[in-house]
Amino acid sequence: MPDSLELEVATPERPLVRDRVSEVQIPGKDGYLGILPGHAPLVGQLGTGFLSYVAGNKRRYLSVHGGFVEVLPDLVRVLANMAERAEEIDVEGARRDLQTAQQQVFNPSLGVDPAVALEAMQKAQARIDAAAQNSEK
Repeated sequence: MPDSLELEVATPERPLVRDRVSEVQIPGKDGYLGILPGHAPLVGQLGTGFLSYVAGNKRRYLSVHGGFVEVLPDLVRVLANMAERAEEIDVEGARRDLQTAQQQVFNPSLGVDPAVALEAMQKAQARIDAAAQNSEK
């Protein structure tokens, strides 16, 4: 069995990761997927959360939101609607976004669709979580 696989992460704006990794954890639409070399092929929807991977002996994190993931025995390809490296995240901005979205969810008089506000909350929380995981290393 191989000991690594290729990880590719891209958004419509830019490629973010192309690296040999020993493991990947991906937020799927219905929960997290743990991927090791030799994994059975699958295609699935990407959820909102943080993606982590191990390259060398270092764990790295990205915030991702929506898109698709393709898994082959020696390749994981993530095509995300939005993604951001943990070290690039403006944590204070994400906290402000989370607070704004929470106000929109809990105050219907603001006229924001609750589904849109909940999605904004999830995105902001995923960004905060990815940055927090990165800082815990």
